[in-house]
Amino acid sequence: MKFNKCLFFAGMLILSPLAVAQYDTSWDNSRGINQISPNVYRYGAGGSISGLFIPTSEGIILVDGPASPCEPGAGQWLKDELDERFGVPVRYVVLSHDHQSHICGTDAFKDTAVAIGHKKIRPHMLREGRLGAIPTVTFEDSMDIDLGGIKVSLHYFGPSHSDNLIATHIPQDGVLFIPDLSRPEGQLPNPDFRDMEVDSAIEVLGELGKMYEVDIVVPSHGSPVATQAYFHRYREYLIALRERVLDHMIEDMSLYEILEVVTMEDFSDYTNLEQNLERNVTTMYDYLYRYREPNNPGGLPIRAPQ
Repeated sequence: MKFNKCLFFAGMLILSPLAVAQYDTSWDNSRGINQISPNVYRYGAGGSISGLFIPTSEGIILVDGPASPCEPGAGQWLKDELDERFGVPVRYVVLSHDHQSHICGTDAFKDTAVAIGHKKIRPHMLREGRLGAIPTVTFEDSMDIDLGGIKVSLHYFGPSHSDNLIATHIPQDGVLFIPDLSRPEGQLPNPDFRDMEVDSAIEVLGELGKMYEVDIVVPSHGSPVATQAYFHRYREYLIALRERVLDHMIEDMSLYEILEVVTMEDFSDYTNLEQNLERNVTTMYDYLYRYREPNNPGGLPIRAPQ
């Protein structure tokens, strides 16, 4: 049964701070939809990946696709749910970055929606043959979407988890969505750094931690939401890991030796540290191999020696 749209959208705008605190910001990774603030909903099609949408009286702004990953029919499931609940079409589809698991299913909205992403996203999607809506509108640094009285701000702070990852900010709700640079508190977000510009990512995390009008940080993986404190802690981890691996490389230690001594025990509050540490160290070593020039570089192989 469709909602009464006039009453529904009016009600969204007059909710009290007490009512905002009542919203369900948990996530059980099943197929479903949760309202997390007066104007923002979180959804997923099953699996650990979730996205956002912002319904307005003039249409819906959708951020990322309902992949689990790339489950057939997931896009149509969400399209049917949105039509049943709100009765207005999706007008914009925002792609946070090009990775397939986050954008699958977005092409289900190509009949009504304009797809938007960072200017570097299209080459990746086209060359890799990504399954998703190809952005026809791109931007370099920032872009605002104004629809039905709601403003959604898109920001690119530089290369980080990928060279086209953007942050989606809904300032009037204090909601920030930044996939793959955030997780629930106490979890490392990246199992490895194979597509990360580590030095730039450290700077980006600093910028994210300083943004105004952010009360809720929504991860695209996992369950509970986080706060901006997450960015500060993860930035500390990346800086510490980078410096420790680099120091040992300058001492001419091999990767295998570095794996033995870099334990990151002072970050043991991360519940998945043990699970991710070997890949974190290995890919940090690989990144730093291209960062530095040793005093005696003659005869070094092109790839980082293992």
